[in-house]
Amino acid sequence: MSGPTHPAAAGPDLVADVLVIGGGPAGCWAALSAMEAGASVVLAEKGYVGTAGATAAGNSSIVYTLPASAGREKAIAQRVARGLGLVAADTVDRVFDEVYRQLNRLADWGYGFPKTEDGTSYRGSMRGVDYLRFLRQRLVKGGVRILDQSPALDLLVADGVVAGARGSDRRTGAPWTVRSAATVIASGGCAFLSGALGTRNLTGEGYLMAAEAGARFSGMDFTGQYGIAPRHTSVTKGIIYFWASFFDEAGARLESKGDRQDIVANGLGRGRVFAMLDKASPRVQSGMRSQANIFAPFDRLGIDPFTQRFEVELIYEGTVRGNGGLLIGRDTATDVPGLFAAGDAAAREEMAGATSGGGGPNASWALATGTWSGRAAAAFARGIGAAHGDRRAATPAPAAEGRGDAADTAAVRAAIQREILPLGRSFFRSTAGLEAASGALETAWRDAGALGRTDAIARRETQAMAATARWIVASARRRGESRGIHRLADRPARDDGQLHRILSGGLDRVFAAPVGARHMEAAE
Repeated sequence: MSGPTHPAAAGPDLVADVLVIGGGPAGCWAALSAMEAGASVVLAEKGYVGTAGATAAGNSSIVYTLPASAGREKAIAQRVARGLGLVAADTVDRVFDEVYRQLNRLADWGYGFPKTEDGTSYRGSMRGVDYLRFLRQRLVKGGVRILDQSPALDLLVADGVVAGARGSDRRTGAPWTVRSAATVIASGGCAFLSGALGTRNLTGEGYLMAAEAGARFSGMDFTGQYGIAPRHTSVTKGIIYFWASFFDEAGARLESKGDRQDIVANGLGRGRVFAMLDKASPRVQSGMRSQANIFAPFDRLGIDPFTQRFEVELIYEGTVRGNGGLLIGRDTATDVPGLFAAGDAAAREEMAGATSGGGGPNASWALATGTWSGRAAAAFARGIGAAHGDRRAATPAPAAEGRGDAADTAAVRAAIQREILPLGRSFFRSTAGLEAASGALETAWRDAGALGRTDAIARRETQAMAATARWIVASARRRGESRGIHRLADRPARDDGQLHRILSGGLDRVFAAPVGARHMEAAE
């Protein structure tokens, strides 16, 4: 931690061994595993635990494979191949082992997995809202204190060790403080208010708080991820487009090198793009229909997507589906003592490499790292001891102190979005475009620091988006090649001399530096 500190604000205090920030799958598993390890736990969620976040907005696929089986080996090999040199097979195997154990426990507890045609429990898919509601009930029964609608705004630090957080109840405006021996950031990724389904609250405050305490990031160059959606909707559930054909406005079929997003992105560069799910068999169509939210736009417009073309667009998903996040070690510890990270808040190159982890791998990562982080946080708390609540804690000096009303929140957000959301900025990157974005984002960062304190939540969201955008652009500028979802128009080829990770961080002064793919040390 650098810079001066100031005392934590007065207000209602809670004391717990472990504080978990974020109530999606990673946060719920972190709270559950910390509780099972004997820790007292508080879970603070910006929305409502059970309905908030990207997972709650639809069905969640997950990778369920028997250890040491042919299926496991195939799943690992697929991850390694798609990762383009950055995936660690042993990490993937360890993730899948944890998923296998915990999904079996879910079944033992009575979670209602879907059934196959022969009546067998199918553990590779869950309805997101049911999954989270089930975990919430488990946490409540176990004694975890849940703070709904209570975004965290600042971490607390005591002698260089994270010692909890403080925030605000968005319903009442009342402040809250949790003094903890260990803290888990499981607040998800950042989609920059793009409108993608389930991402409204995913604006990066967990990143910002961690950076203020001195944490670093990895993989922020691999954030050029977009989801296909029917035009003028938010539904970016991409699995249905495995069975899609794509067309231009004249009805000519579109073909392109790369994946579905590449076909749509290249088509959009020439005009409007349409899709039709004409490759889906009757059985697949029936399965798709079970996901009501995916078909709500079609039903509302009176479109049969299996026989009629519909217009599509690409919506930015950022670090929600990309791979950037907080740098973590094997036990999910960040650079900062007492601070752990899980799920989309943590960097995922060892799981997904240079391409998106999509649904199943990302869901697997959330479950596994959530479980590991809760366990590790509980162990850290035991080492701190029972008197941790008596430590003299303060917040790190804020990254961008509110200095009046020199800037307008909506205008600052729009300036950030202009440098991140367009296809020409994050899907098709260029050296010149990244340089221009870097300069514009420095201005946005300064403007974010000039926001007043009238709405602390909106102010912190805006500052977090500005900070996250700067780490993304700085990291992308350091990767002088195209690899996976980092596509550099003026350097379109992969360069295996750059088979490394990019670490980034900093606030008023941002840095980005390459390191070996399997090494955590910064290259200073």
